[in-house]
Amino acid sequence: MNENPSCDVAVIGAGFAGLSAAVALSERGLRTLVLEAKPAPGGRAYSFADADTGDFVDNGQHVLLGCYRETLDFLNRIGAGAKLVFHEDLEIEMLDGPGKSARLKTAPLPGPLHMTAALLGYKHLSVRDRLRVVWGGLKMLAMHRRGNGELRKLTVAQLMDRLGQPARARECFWYPLSIATLNDEPEVSSSELLAEVLKRAFFSRRTDSAFVYSRVGLSDLYCTGAKEAIERAGGSILPHSIVEALETGGDGQIETVRLRGGRRISARCVISAVPAQNLLRFLPENAIAAPFFSRLADLSDSPIVCVHVWLDRKVTDSAFVGLIGTTTQWMFNKRVIFEQRGETHPGYLSFVISGARKLVDKSNEELLAIVMDDLRKMIPAASGARAVKSIVIKEKHATMAPGVRSHDLRPGVETPITNFFLAGDWIQTGLPATIESAVISGRAAAAAAAKRLGG
Repeated sequence: MNENPSCDVAVIGAGFAGLSAAVALSERGLRTLVLEAKPAPGGRAYSFADADTGDFVDNGQHVLLGCYRETLDFLNRIGAGAKLVFHEDLEIEMLDGPGKSARLKTAPLPGPLHMTAALLGYKHLSVRDRLRVVWGGLKMLAMHRRGNGELRKLTVAQLMDRLGQPARARECFWYPLSIATLNDEPEVSSSELLAEVLKRAFFSRRTDSAFVYSRVGLSDLYCTGAKEAIERAGGSILPHSIVEALETGGDGQIETVRLRGGRRISARCVISAVPAQNLLRFLPENAIAAPFFSRLADLSDSPIVCVHVWLDRKVTDSAFVGLIGTTTQWMFNKRVIFEQRGETHPGYLSFVISGARKLVDKSNEELLAIVMDDLRKMIPAASGARAVKSIVIKEKHATMAPGVRSHDLRPGVETPITNFFLAGDWIQTGLPATIESAVISGRAAAAAAAKRLGG
């Protein structure tokens, strides 16, 4: 490749947003260069093979939903659809102590009756509280449909007060749902974002609430196929490409992307698909002070901690378990979900703690002790199990914090620089910072860049 190559569009960042943008551009016949700072594509949703066990390890347990229409279409377009497993009947086991199990299981009914039936059969709640949850959900959706900004002013906790939801309903249903989907505490999270999740995923079509898992590691799921699609159109992904500055011409448009080491990429358009704080580091100096960009400094992040543990024995047959009243929130049984055999280490489990600000600076040993203590507390069969191996992954900047101010701070894909566009899960899509939000923004940025170039 030339020392200073040129392209139609330079895409900065090779996560879901950047790669979905680059694939969409490639389908339009535009030559795209994807600049990735890391050694390989994947962004904040990647996987790697564990040398000791041969298992693939995701940096966090990413679950897709049936309502992720843009993501599923993107994966089908790059030939990855066959790598997905669909669990059309949503079934989540929730543990409220040893032997205290209840299931949220959808019924074989058309949506949204399938989810209403799941809530009415949820035995962690009294019949009265189940009815109040259903009523609260319907009331929330009605507030969302009115679209008068009422939900935008309320945190999830404040909304629960407004809806008169009892403490038990919050503990066993609302707050686990909110933390899992928004990645932050209910006291600070936007109720509007929760309502959007509720509408799209749980109170729409039955297929929208399906859990969708990858048969392979995340990197194999989308990076390989995206790379091939980009290269077929004459583009490429350039690893170890750390962007230092965007350089503008006399007309104020971006002409080149300068990389660490002095290399320059000439591009007719540029798409930034990195987190907001990374973007601010390489913007032109005269752009940083503009109100459009300066407000991005007020967007904050929320961390996720994922602890992967290989036990010397199988402790549960459940695939997906929510833990109530513990520090650890979710447990994924990788052997069951992916139907992997593990004679040497039959108990391969992943534990997730979202909104983990108070924990992310703890040592790996402390975090392992927390999840093992929670596991033994909730699943008696694990009391004698020994952790043969563990991997702790801390994503300190996992997602955008979903605060009530985030709606006003999140930008669209177009910027005051006419040939510069934004993508990422933090862009204003109406969704929380999810894979679906990332793909929606990536494709929208690609469409805007193609329009700019007349494609």
